[in-house]
Amino acid sequence: MTVYLADTMANLLAKGADSAPAIGAPGRPWLTHGGLRGLASRTVASLNAMGIGRNDRVGIVMPNGPEMAAVFVAVACGATTAPLNPAYKEDEFDFYLSDLNAKALIVQKGWDTPARAVAAKRGIAIVELVPGDAAGDFTLDSPLTGTPAQAGLAEAEDVALVLHTSGTTSRPKIVPLRQINITASAYHIGEALQHSPDDVCLNIMPLFHIHGLIAAVLSSLAAGAAVSCTPGFNAFKFFSQFDEVRPTWFTAVPTMHQALLGLAARNKEIIAKGRLRLIRSSSASLPPQVMTELEEVFHVPVIESYGMTEAAHQMAANPLPPRRHFPGSVGIAAGPDVAIMSEDGTLLPTGELGEIVIRGRNVTAGYENNPDANAKAFTDGWFRTGDEGYLDAEGYLRLTGRLKEIINRGGEKVSPLEVDNVLMDHPDVAQVLTFAMPHPKLGEEVAAAVVLREGAEPNEHAIRDFASTKLAAFKVPRKIVFLPEIPKGATGKLMRIGLAAKLGVSG
Repeated sequence: MTVYLADTMANLLAKGADSAPAIGAPGRPWLTHGGLRGLASRTVASLNAMGIGRNDRVGIVMPNGPEMAAVFVAVACGATTAPLNPAYKEDEFDFYLSDLNAKALIVQKGWDTPARAVAAKRGIAIVELVPGDAAGDFTLDSPLTGTPAQAGLAEAEDVALVLHTSGTTSRPKIVPLRQINITASAYHIGEALQHSPDDVCLNIMPLFHIHGLIAAVLSSLAAGAAVSCTPGFNAFKFFSQFDEVRPTWFTAVPTMHQALLGLAARNKEIIAKGRLRLIRSSSASLPPQVMTELEEVFHVPVIESYGMTEAAHQMAANPLPPRRHFPGSVGIAAGPDVAIMSEDGTLLPTGELGEIVIRGRNVTAGYENNPDANAKAFTDGWFRTGDEGYLDAEGYLRLTGRLKEIINRGGEKVSPLEVDNVLMDHPDVAQVLTFAMPHPKLGEEVAAAVVLREGAEPNEHAIRDFASTKLAAFKVPRKIVFLPEIPKGATGKLMRIGLAAKLGVSG
């Protein structure tokens, strides 16, 4: 049973010892937990003096690193944070900042970003963040003055964080996450990973996304532990950062894990002298072959977890040893209740395939200003994830894919994830993404994008022949596209939806 020590960000920060490291960065001195609490208190006071208080929205556009982590935490103690991808172009900033109705925009002093021009055009006040000496330490500089409608520290039901869904098939939806949602998820992750104050996370995830913000940063701080924040993922710099920081764990998406495996052989000594106790994977399905190789190379358990923005990240996770964890499963319920539901809203028994649904303390109360989306997303208090899967006899959740990504080949349903896992067994295949391509008679046909291992030659027939020994004929890809790299989203996730159009392929 999860113990919730706090239901607000400010109270969550109380755990760490004053002198213990909290937020760091390779090559910089640590900000302590005591220092972070002081920073949060000063930040809320600064925002209140600017007229910004509880539930007022503050856009944040910052490079990845310790200041981004610290400003998210500190601002969320007394206002609503809205982190945005710093790589956005001007039109994207214009959409998101107007959609969010931000009261102010925090940007790093001297940092050039198109968000500045958008904020000026829209009359959004710019607040400059001035970094301090310790990693993550900062002051806020703004001529803005005012009196907030609600001053002081945020309360449990106040909104701490707003993020947009990815919007791959529709206009992005705003997901408001309350203080009680994000703190609950932080404790769920800490419990699943058995965090202690001695842990150090090396964060390589972007900090405008739920995975990095909650799994890496917040779960660490909630445990009184430390998180060292890199400027972003760079496989070629990872092992030197790993050597310096000496993390006990890190979390990443599968494409990052695969990139690290490609460089691991030349970094065996660094891995051997490290103090890693686990590796976490989330935000996309981890191919079983990659999990097996990671465990062989790093000599620690790889804990695959299942998360999404609407759940403030974690929903299920594989348990640590001595309990079993399985390649191809995202584990057991790890926070919210997890069930399987039919299209008509009936909860299904063990072993039956249907839509994964969740309910619990970490789940959003609903999309903002979107009654149609909420009507579709919630059934009898359960949130419909849009993912298809089933629970096995031991309570382990097995995903078969996004409902929107299931390929409908003339009425025959194909799980792209199943095809991925088969093709990954081919000795020449380094990475694969199965997707639907349009077909004039069947509606959709199965296709796959493949990245070959170094030195392998493209041979579509050989790969299709291999697949046909393990898959029913209708599941075998009719087209295989060989690519040097599969297109990825901003967080490193491979993008199935729209890939056929992007690659210009059809049946």
